[in-house]
Amino acid sequence: MATRKRTVGSLATELLAKSREAALSAVRVFNDPHVSFKSETFIVLMVIAWTYLLHAHYRRRRVEFRYFTQAGKRRRFDRTKSGAFKYWELERCLNDKASPVDKDTANNLRFLIGLRHEIEHQMTRSLDSYMSGRYQACALNFNEYVIKLFGKRYGLDAYLTYSIQFLELTQEQFAGPTPQADVPERLRAYIAQFDAGLDHDAYNSPKYSYRLLFKRKLVNRPGQADKVVEFIDPKSEAAKAIDKEYWVHKEVERAKFKPSHVVEHVRAAGFKRFRVQPEHVEMWKAEDAKNPAKGFGVEVEGVWYWYESWIKRCIELCHEAGARYR
Repeated sequence: MATRKRTVGSLATELLAKSREAALSAVRVFNDPHVSFKSETFIVLMVIAWTYLLHAHYRRRRVEFRYFTQAGKRRRFDRTKSGAFKYWELERCLNDKASPVDKDTANNLRFLIGLRHEIEHQMTRSLDSYMSGRYQACALNFNEYVIKLFGKRYGLDAYLTYSIQFLELTQEQFAGPTPQADVPERLRAYIAQFDAGLDHDAYNSPKYSYRLLFKRKLVNRPGQADKVVEFIDPKSEAAKAIDKEYWVHKEVERAKFKPSHVVEHVRAAGFKRFRVQPEHVEMWKAEDAKNPAKGFGVEVEGVWYWYESWIKRCIELCHEAGARYR
């Protein structure tokens, strides 16, 4: 008996259902206290979820999302060794001109795709908390686009609740130490290089990384709200009171300097014999300062830029060298 050919609408609905299932599985695994392979599993499942979501969108819009080559007026579809069609991966979906995804959400997804490539053969437990802001943004963005593209009834709001913690949030969790020291060097290098390629607004977008400031509130009157997390209007009196009690340092894009600018700053500090060649070159080679994991600089579109931390390090080394650079 011949099988009935699936319609555009039925396939899109099936893809959407699989997409939502993958996203819920990703969040469920990440919130499971018994799972230690959180980051790896979350990223893989969310990449699948977003891929199916965009496939569903393209299917409904009748955008061809299978790879093919044009042979005259005919399309020759690419196939796997077993004969199956080759469908677009997530990055190809994002790159298409028909993609409905905004720039900041796409930045978040491209970051996670690259992170997946870096960690697919290595477990790194420290990433679970270190990258949690980007995972949270990915989940919130997904729910937003499910509703935007297919309607509110497909949203996942009803399935998602706050994850109860066994440990009280402490000052150390906000101020440090951070788990960065436990992140392998090559992963720190990838994170630093990706972030450095974003401008100020893109880096600080909540769609790229979702960051929250918490204030502890002890309810002291019956009938008051007793939520772990409560959102307030930033223009309200309560928000103004928080602003008076806390100073929040907003992360900004780090300033970048060319070698000539580094030399200018070092010479201004009193080391007149310090030049780009050979002094500066010899110094960064001796310090292995272009190793991205050291955080002294970053390569952007094939050009290396130095951070202010490297200028300070150069001045320290000049002081240690005595009269050599004066």
